[in-house]
Amino acid sequence: MKIKSRSDLDHLERIQREVTAHRRDAASDEAFYTAKLAEVWQRAARTAAYPSLGPFSMRAFLDLPVTSKDDLKARPLEYLRVPVGQGLKYYQTTGTTGTPTPTPRTAKDVIANTVSVAEAWRPLLADQGHRALILLPSDIVPVADLMVGVCEFLDVPHVKAYPYTTGISDWDRIVGLWEVFRPTVVFVAPGVLLQFSQILKRRGLLDELRRPVERLMLLGEVSTPELRAMVGHWWDARAYDASYGSTESGTLAACCARDRLHLLRRANYFEIAGEDGIVPAEAGREGRLVVTPLNNDARPLLRLDMGDEVSLADRCPCGADGPVVTVHGRGSDGTAIKGSRVRTRDLEGIVYADHDVLGYLIEVDGRGAWARLLLERDPGADRAGEPARQELIQHRTDERLGFRWDEVRFVNRLPVTTKSGGSQKSWKRSNFRVVDEVVPA
Repeated sequence: MKIKSRSDLDHLERIQREVTAHRRDAASDEAFYTAKLAEVWQRAARTAAYPSLGPFSMRAFLDLPVTSKDDLKARPLEYLRVPVGQGLKYYQTTGTTGTPTPTPRTAKDVIANTVSVAEAWRPLLADQGHRALILLPSDIVPVADLMVGVCEFLDVPHVKAYPYTTGISDWDRIVGLWEVFRPTVVFVAPGVLLQFSQILKRRGLLDELRRPVERLMLLGEVSTPELRAMVGHWWDARAYDASYGSTESGTLAACCARDRLHLLRRANYFEIAGEDGIVPAEAGREGRLVVTPLNNDARPLLRLDMGDEVSLADRCPCGADGPVVTVHGRGSDGTAIKGSRVRTRDLEGIVYADHDVLGYLIEVDGRGAWARLLLERDPGADRAGEPARQELIQHRTDERLGFRWDEVRFVNRLPVTTKSGGSQKSWKRSNFRVVDEVVPA
């Protein structure tokens, strides 16, 4: 994160004051949001997507229809205030759910998002002698740059490594880097960590490389509590669901030391859409998350419906300002398996519950009547216990998802795409395989 002018520094200091301010009272909060929303409104009025906004008022804002993510993805350039070539940085979404969305960001965008996340993570990272390895699959999405900015802001030594940049970096290079740099914090996509852990286990290097590691910050993909517990057990480190957001919106929530996601409420205005309409985002409510990022500059968004079902809880004992959010995913997410709609979180809560699986692949037939679950075994796992493990998975699948697999089988290796992670990974594309119709024996 480069500060090139006095105005950039002023913007940084303003954002820092805003995101570190504690809640005082309802009146001061209302005044803060009214002023910030008026600024967003003015920026949005200069885009083709919001051509007829009129004067700002909270009543006008609350009467505004939501902006759908589908519309944003269909007309991404119309939501831009700044042309693609005039942003400081240019990114694209991964495209795992459609065409990649072009996303330029100005210096103000970069500064605001970096500072809001850095301040949320300050208790986890600052002044503790940490060294951070940023182990992500791609630099087309902004997450690696964000991690670099956070480390720079908090004065944490760091290094980036992209293991899929063929001819430049590979796993051997990363092992060598690791042995010298000895990271204590690893920012990593879950799929990347699964693949790297597999390689280290097979080479007998995991016990040595995990010694300095204290924290695994998982980001860029869905990570379930079961997966975090599993990789934390392997690495003898605490694994965190580091953040939640999107390339289009910016970061919306960040984790605390207790591995709970807190809404970044001083950087965003949050609402909940449910059966009773759209209401303020308060503890105890659940529904679809609607967000107006308060500091988006290149692409100002008003009442963006994230499409994700969430539930909000009271503040946690860590003392962070902002309700705890649990993200359940889109109601329409999931894939039909034997008549049941299965989401990533639901299945991975079953697959990764016992710490001895390095990945999975679902095979289905074209009619959807047959399904098999292939599990990549941990090299050190006891194979004698696999029949009991298979039956346990069958029982949990039947109990939680409403069907039984035609077969559950452990295998030595699965295709690397089931674990590659981040921008290279789409759950529906890489963890599913349609096979020829299977005739029962």
